[in-house]
Amino acid sequence: MEPGTSTGCGARTLAACVIGGIVLAASVLALHLAGPAAIPSLPPLDALRRRLQRRRRRPVRVYMDGCFDMMHYGHCNALRQARALGDELIVGVISDDEIKANKGPPVTPLHERMIMVRAVKWVDDIIPDAPYAITEEFMNKLFTEYNIDYIIHGDDPCLLPDGTDAYALAKKAGRYKQIKRTEGVSTTDIVGRMLLCVRERSSSDAHNHSSLQRQFSSGHGQKVDDSGSGSGTRVSHFLPTSRRIVQFSNSRGPGPDSRIVYIDGAFDLFHAGHVEILRLARELGDFLLVGIHTDQTISSTRGRHRPIMNLHERSLSVLACRYVDEVIIGAPWDVSKDMITTFNISLVVHGTIAENMDFMEDDSNPYAVPIAMGIYCRLESPLDITTSTIIRRIVANHEAYQKRNEKKEASEKKYYESKSFVNGE
Repeated sequence: MEPGTSTGCGARTLAACVIGGIVLAASVLALHLAGPAAIPSLPPLDALRRRLQRRRRRPVRVYMDGCFDMMHYGHCNALRQARALGDELIVGVISDDEIKANKGPPVTPLHERMIMVRAVKWVDDIIPDAPYAITEEFMNKLFTEYNIDYIIHGDDPCLLPDGTDAYALAKKAGRYKQIKRTEGVSTTDIVGRMLLCVRERSSSDAHNHSSLQRQFSSGHGQKVDDSGSGSGTRVSHFLPTSRRIVQFSNSRGPGPDSRIVYIDGAFDLFHAGHVEILRLARELGDFLLVGIHTDQTISSTRGRHRPIMNLHERSLSVLACRYVDEVIIGAPWDVSKDMITTFNISLVVHGTIAENMDFMEDDSNPYAVPIAMGIYCRLESPLDITTSTIIRRIVANHEAYQKRNEKKEASEKKYYESKSFVNGE
């Protein structure tokens, strides 16, 4: 080592420290003079820790299965609750054969039920032809191939024909979570509403399918009253709350330059035909506004036994659809200029398949204003399905559905008699 080398390094180090200290002091003084607003705030330690954990961990995937036959807002609420228990919701749609073997014939076939489930805004993916019972083989497939963390079901019992719990293996594995059942509605209940009307017929007409069908589809005069709820839906036990509507809502409005598309209708017994026309309507703009007609309006045009589902039930089913941004609960029959201005509607659409297309020939065409304004469009409906299609399926096989419902109604009665409060959403 040459003489003076150590001394030279020490001098340079001392000089660097002095300069660094001067720069640091100047920075602190500048921040002090600028005031507290100039000092960047650091996130709390817990927030940083949570952020790092989110980056490290994979999404929690939950699985829920079901028949989803004649899908309604109760199904949708179950899927909403299931999705809240994880980051991704995978839904198993049970096959037609499995439903027939365990419960009786389904009203809607698998391909229609898949359209319905896929359209629910809380669903991330689906597994078609899922088994009715969670076998050990299928459960292991869920855990290994689909990376499922938990299997979800409602607090009502799901028993196999031999009386055993369909989710026993998942519970034993410690991978089961329970949600609160949505009370006041079920597929059994909805089918029962239609069968009740069938039983009200005289015995001479009881097996006349065309007569039963007319009972659900014949109007009693074309005068429309928008004053409120009619008496057509008399047996619903649904108790609507503002909180439930908020839970289903997207809670956001259109942007200032959004192209708003409007479509209206009854949307009774919400089905795959409804979903597909809503999908096409949404593709025509940035925001889809759906008008839901009142019970009174529907009864006036479709008969005293319609609608099957009441206004709030129908509104929730439509709100759960991923293609829908907002609904008008109790929309007027006529689309007026004031309504178009109020909601800034750019386009009014209607499908080619509907319960009643006679309005196009009437003097009191409800779409006269948007037609005159040049903002009306008829969309080719992808599926030839209406509410009457679903009703015809029930009527044509009402004896089979009657037997199925009697068995199911007994188990539902037992559930309600022995139920206790379950905390949930």
